[in-house]
Amino acid sequence: MTTKTGRRKLPARYAAIVSPLVLSLLMTFIVSFISTLKSLGAQPNLPAIWLTAWGLSWLVAFPTLLLVLPVVRRIVGWLCEPTTR
Repeated sequence: MTTKTGRRKLPARYAAIVSPLVLSLLMTFIVSFISTLKSLGAQPNLPAIWLTAWGLSWLVAFPTLLLVLPVVRRIVGWLCEPTTR
């Protein structure tokens, strides 16, 4: 599949992996920065420390999301009305 710009897209079957991948990257990026900044304050080596913390937190977050996402979907399905089309 290609877009108007000619960029290729992944097939839809990969969405179950790509969604938690992107979510875990963004969430750990933001949360690890805030946590590292709060713990250490602004200092010259903050970026290096933060990126180390981010990498470690992502290594935990991505597999965790893969494991818990089906449970989360069931809970959301139980709490929310299904969409009607």
